Amino acid sequence: MLYRFQIELSDIDRGVYETLDFRAALHPSEAAPYLLSRVLAYVLTYQEGLEFSPGGLADPEAPALRLLGNHNDIDLWIEIGNPSARKLHKAGKTAKKVMVFTYKNPEVLLAEIRGNEVHRANEIQVFAFEPKFLEDLSQHLEKNNRWSILVQQGHLDVNIGDQTVSSDVKNPQLN
Repeated sequence: MLYRFQIELSDIDRGVYETLDFRAALHPSEAAPYLLSRVLAYVLTYQEGLEFSPGGLADPEAPALRLLGNHNDIDLWIEIGNPSARKLHKAGKTAKKVMVFTYKNPEVLLAEIRGNEVHRANEIQVFAFEPKFLEDLSQHLEKNNRWSILVQQGHLDVNIGDQTVSSDVKNPQLN
């Protein structure tokens, strides 16, 4: 199913103020937390040229989101959920910067990274969304979504009509 998102973004932490209008597909094998994590990862890292992976889930070797550089190399590789250490190793060797946005227990992901050989593991940035936050947000998910998002000091406020869904975005450390 294809969802449209029209988002007024005020990211005070990064100084990014944009009106975003994009579509994101929910594959039959995906759950709402995965879709919402992908959408929020896009919003929280938004910059010109950031795109959802063209192959989507059909290309398991590709990042969920990416930002291409001047010579079609990958400047930013973003994964969703708890990707394997093997995939993160590849990402670390391929991209200048690697980020993971998870809706699962981040300690499982961090243990996977620590317990395996992952190229530039200490440089991978991990962010975790609270399951309750994503559950509350999914209650408002519609085919056409018009949201206002405020990001300030790592805190996220998503305004949907007269409702606000809020959460901190956790940044557990690898060390």
